[in-house]
Amino acid sequence: MPVRRLLIMVIVAALLGVTGSARATVNDAALFINQLGNQAITALRATDLTLSQREAKFRSLLSQGFDLRFIGRFVLGRYWRRATPEQQNDYIALYGEFLLQTYASRLGGYSGETMTVTGARQASEKDIVVSTTLDRPGGLDINADWRVRVIEGRYRIIDVAVEGISMAFTQRSDFAAVIKRDGIEGLLTILRARTTKISATASIN
Repeated sequence: MPVRRLLIMVIVAALLGVTGSARATVNDAALFINQLGNQAITALRATDLTLSQREAKFRSLLSQGFDLRFIGRFVLGRYWRRATPEQQNDYIALYGEFLLQTYASRLGGYSGETMTVTGARQASEKDIVVSTTLDRPGGLDINADWRVRVIEGRYRIIDVAVEGISMAFTQRSDFAAVIKRDGIEGLLTILRARTTKISATASIN
């Protein structure tokens, strides 16, 4: 076989291999979000469990699906390096609980919603965005884009954009405003109050 023809075949095979790998990754990410959504809805509609038990199961699924440490560090932004190791540890623990409580309280009141994966695309070299629609009986549907990345060999969610608004970027802006006003300890105080259901004198909004 001529060397030129062999070289062309190698290049084509390599390109096909990259494309096939990208498709497989996108498909796997879409499957991950679809399975996580179905498991969450199954947990929320479990009539044999109490509301607190359903929320606990739902929170467990969220903690497995979201990379809480990755999101927490991103949200803190440049202030992460300014925090002491003790503040960093406190923040990661508090932020993880804050995020889980936020989603559990918002989605815990299940009322017949169904989630459908409507598409998936390669957003960057590492990230895939999976688009979904939450069908709400008697209400407006909610569109969400889930940014997924493989971290330590597992698919993990690193951001959610609802109707085009990124959760991570919104919280990053809100947290920065709090830190500028009250410092890192002020943010920790607010997160501690939020996660222990104690009324805070300040607000993250």
